[in-house]
Amino acid sequence: MVYKEVQCPSCKEIIPVSGVPGEIKKISCPRCNKVGKVTFANTVPLQDDAIMVSGLRKEYGDLVAVNDISFTVRRGEVFAFLGPNGAGKTTTVEMIESIRKPTSGTIKLLGNDIRSSFDKVKERIGILPQEFHSFERLTVIETLQYFSILFQKKADIEDILDAMDLQHVRNKLYKELSGGLKQRVGVAISLVNDPDIVFLDEPTTGLDPKARREVWEVIKTLKAKGKTVFLTTHYMEEAEFLADHIAIIHKGKIIAEGTLEDLIQTFGHGSILHLRRCNNKQIGNILKEEGFNIMNQQNGNISISIDYTDKILDILSILRHEAIEYQSIDIHRPNLEEIFLHLTGAKLQGDNT
Repeated sequence: MVYKEVQCPSCKEIIPVSGVPGEIKKISCPRCNKVGKVTFANTVPLQDDAIMVSGLRKEYGDLVAVNDISFTVRRGEVFAFLGPNGAGKTTTVEMIESIRKPTSGTIKLLGNDIRSSFDKVKERIGILPQEFHSFERLTVIETLQYFSILFQKKADIEDILDAMDLQHVRNKLYKELSGGLKQRVGVAISLVNDPDIVFLDEPTTGLDPKARREVWEVIKTLKAKGKTVFLTTHYMEEAEFLADHIAIIHKGKIIAEGTLEDLIQTFGHGSILHLRRCNNKQIGNILKEEGFNIMNQQNGNISISIDYTDKILDILSILRHEAIEYQSIDIHRPNLEEIFLHLTGAKLQGDNT
């Protein structure tokens, strides 16, 4: 929606009007009733890519912390940068934020190369750094007001308090808040300039499960508001729950990238359907004859490898047709933990750097 003000050619009344790009709208002056038309010009569409990283590399002497990585973050998506301790996540995000200088490679934010044009975009990004801390003796509202002064563009602080569910603690000192509320204040600070891109570096590290879920809901709120969220995390379930797109980084290199479904289909080796306590010992042979891959069968329990969801319905149809009874059925679907283990031979654990 485009908003503009036009002046009546007869009585000079200023008339506010809104419309969509390309629309020709008929309006009537509220003062003299003169009728006219307002044309809303077609605007140039926004570039779809919020962040573009190409051949990014960071060396510290003989140590290669980030090893020639490339990826793209689309506007309006939650992008999860997932990896273990020492993988290079924070180093990467700090290069994108222009805190660290890359050894080589290019970074573009909202179409601007940060090497030459970071000043054009620095007010369009919000940052929650790892291990965030604020002023202990400022209240929540004072904290947001203080950080808001640092920017020319300012968001409505009351709207931020509402969106982050912080109104009930607006007058509490920062030091009096729980860990989860402190992290919410951190996210709120990253929004005081109404940024297009929000960088959240390990926003839930050290939080209890309840507080972590509360921060997740905040991140979902950011996406609903159209923000692009760049999330670094070492929590598999966090990436699974929040991310539209996931990049897995290990020892400085991106080893897999895509949507959760893409990663499961590519690296997950299918799902496994488990039937418990079947009353027909021939069920394995029956399913084999129908082309199913039987992984294990013992004491009436059977495990079947399946690639597609519709295969479940085929199995249920066979069980019904053969009048085979069973106690329970469940499906094990590969998750990110298993994918990471498959790709690296190690479990993902520990805090990130």
